[in-house]
Amino acid sequence: MDFELRYTPEQEAFRKEVRAFLEANIPPELEEPVDPANLSYEQYLMRRELGRKLGERGWLFPTFPKEYGGGGLPMELAVIIEEELDRYGLSLPPYYNTGGTLGAPCILVWGTEEQKRYFLPPILKGEVRVWQLLTEPGAGSDLASVKTLAVRDGDHYIINGQKTFVGSLHGADWMWTIVCTDPNGRRHENLSWFMIPADLPGISMTPLDLLTAGGEGGASPGAKFTVYFDNVRVPAFNLVGGENNGWKVATTHLELEHGGAGSIRRNRIVDRLIEYCKTTCRNGQPLSKDPDIRDLLVECYIDAEIGRLFNLRNYWLRHTRRPRTYEGPQASLHRKVSGLRIAEAIVKALGPYALTNDPAWDPSGGHLEVFHRASIVATHPGGTIEIQKVIMARRIGIGRAVREEAGTVV
Repeated sequence: MDFELRYTPEQEAFRKEVRAFLEANIPPELEEPVDPANLSYEQYLMRRELGRKLGERGWLFPTFPKEYGGGGLPMELAVIIEEELDRYGLSLPPYYNTGGTLGAPCILVWGTEEQKRYFLPPILKGEVRVWQLLTEPGAGSDLASVKTLAVRDGDHYIINGQKTFVGSLHGADWMWTIVCTDPNGRRHENLSWFMIPADLPGISMTPLDLLTAGGEGGASPGAKFTVYFDNVRVPAFNLVGGENNGWKVATTHLELEHGGAGSIRRNRIVDRLIEYCKTTCRNGQPLSKDPDIRDLLVECYIDAEIGRLFNLRNYWLRHTRRPRTYEGPQASLHRKVSGLRIAEAIVKALGPYALTNDPAWDPSGGHLEVFHRASIVATHPGGTIEIQKVIMARRIGIGRAVREEAGTVV
C-alpha cells in the first residue's frame, strides 16, 4: 500500500517557487547544531530572520487564515513548504516556538475576534517568539494541579508562582501559560490561559543545569529554564478562553502537543546511523556487512518509517478536519518508544563509541551521541509514555462508559 502524496503539475510549480525562495534566503552558514543547547545567538537571529521572511509570504503558518497573517493554503501546498525546508534540516517555524505553534491554534479556537486580530498576526508573521509554560515543580503529567495563581485586580490579573523546564536559548517575546484562577474551585473548572509579554516587571528566570540535550527525533530543544512570576500585572484582555475555562482550552493545546499536530519530517538519525555503519570499519570490513548490525539497521529504518507515516496521517487528519480519536497519542507513544529502541540499536552497533562525540571516534559529528543521550528525556515532554497510553485507552473506551473525545484543533 502506498501512502505517499502525489502532486499535480501546478503543485510542482509551487515547489519550484518555494525551492527558489529558500535557496535565496537560507544563508550557507545557517547550519543545524548537533546539540540545540549550543545554538549560537547569531544562528538564532538567522532563524528568526528566515521566519519573518516566510511570514511575509504567509508560509510560516501556511494553513492559517489569511486575515490573521497565515497563508490560507491547502494542506498539499503546506506539505511542499515543509518538505523543502526539511532538505535543509529545518521545519516550520525554523526556531523553537512551542507557545506559538500550540498557542496560536488555541487562540484561533477559543479567543475572541479582538484577541485573534491582536495576538495572531505577530505570531504568524514571525514577529514574536512564544514559549509555552506548563510544568511546575508539583505539576507535570497532572497538569490540572498547577498552582501558579492569577487573582483579578480591576482590569488586570496579578500572577504569582513558577514554571519549570521552560523554553530554549535566547529568550522569548511572549509566554503562553496555564494558571489557577480559583484555588477553591472544582478540579478542571478553576484554570485559565494567559498570553503574557515576557518583559513585564516581576518576571525572572534561571537556567537549569541539565545533562540531557535535544536531538533529532527528540522533543527537548536543549537549554531549559525556571520562570518566576512575582506580582506580575497582566491585562485582563490577555486571558484567552474565559476565566476558569482553561481546561477546555487545554484540550486543544494538549491534542496538538500529544501528536495531533502531525508532521511530514522523518527521523534523520537513522540515516546517520546507516551512513556511519557503511563508512566505519571493524575487523577490516564496514559495520554494515555484519549480519547482526544489518538486522538492527533494517529494524531502525522500519521503526522510523512507521513513525513518519503516523505523523503524516495525523497532519492530513488535522488539516482536512477529519474525525480523530487515538491517533495523536498513538504517534506520540510510538515516537517515544521508537527513540529508545533506536538508541539501544546505536549502542549495539557502535559499542562504547556511542557515548563519545570525539570526531576521532564519531564520524557522525556527534549526532549519534546526542540522540543517545536525549532518548530517555524525550520520553517525558509532551506527556509521558504512560500518559499517552491512558489517553489512548480513554479514546477507545477502555474503563469508561463514554469515550473521551479528541480536542478541537485547526
